Amino acid sequence: MLQLYRRTSTRAVLMAPALALALAAGPAIAGWTMDPARSHLSFVSIKAKDVGEVNTFKEMTGTITDDGQVTVSMFLDSVETLIPIRNERMREFLFETTNYKDATLTAKVEPAIIAEMQPGQIQQITAEGNLSLHGETQPMIISMQAAKLDDGTVMVASTKPLIVDAAKFGLSDGVEKLREIAGLASISHAVPVTFVMTFVAAE
Repeated sequence: MLQLYRRTSTRAVLMAPALALALAAGPAIAGWTMDPARSHLSFVSIKAKDVGEVNTFKEMTGTITDDGQVTVSMFLDSVETLIPIRNERMREFLFETTNYKDATLTAKVEPAIIAEMQPGQIQQITAEGNLSLHGETQPMIISMQAAKLDDGTVMVASTKPLIVDAAKFGLSDGVEKLREIAGLASISHAVPVTFVMTFVAAE
């Protein structure tokens, strides 16, 4: 009995520091879910050489898994240009939302980057990702800045615009159709995209 007690006591002493560290770290976070009310993505269309217009999507979803897989989806039917007829034309002629419902951006980040951040800390992140749009997928380098607002909230913002080339996603015909309908001399095929997204700890 004395020998068993000594073994148990030794094991308890060895386990105590690990338990203390686990308690100090708080509960494990299984992942993060986008808060749409505090998230925003916009893209700029440039027409007639130097007229820029800011457009957004009203509906988005997103997650960051515990292994660092990031997925953000924009619902193309929710495109908002502030002009109803232009919204309809983008849905019908550019995005062709009858066949293509969403655009999805995926990336992989080192999970420890977010897990080890303290509230108030800001971290620069560069990730390799892919954008899937209109039946095509193209690689993207995503430059971001993450800020830990509190233990359960992370805000991520682009530090460099993503440049989406319409031709690479089979959107050239749609851009040309919009140009013809609007009677414009040109619409740029290069579209800058920026975002600010807020993620909360999954329950």
